Amino acid sequence: MQALLETTKWPTGTPNHMYLLDGTTLVAYIRAGTTEPYYFKQPIKGFDKRARKFMAVEPNPFDIPTVASHVIAVEGSKGQVYTVDTLEGTCTCPGYAFRGACKHVKELVTA
Repeated sequence: MQALLETTKWPTGTPNHMYLLDGTTLVAYIRAGTTEPYYFKQPIKGFDKRARKFMAVEPNPFDIPTVASHVIAVEGSKGQVYTVDTLEGTCTCPGYAFRGACKHVKELVTA
């Protein structure tokens, strides 16, 4: 999981927050001006970073939630690591984000 601080310069002065992402899934965020993270009960899939700027935050200020047994890390064909949820049939790879289906889910869910 990756912690990102939004650095977008908004013309309206909108404050930027810090986000915890698992691929394109928004797991939690910290409101600007606060230090307490808010964890979503149902993570938000398809977090769109287009037209926005971010920088990685190290060390990660979020408490990384424990991963359930039905969530499996798989290695992609080029060495990237993706997360497959075998209960929901979802994956964090770009193919799943774009098409809603991928070989990782197909191999693990139908196996």
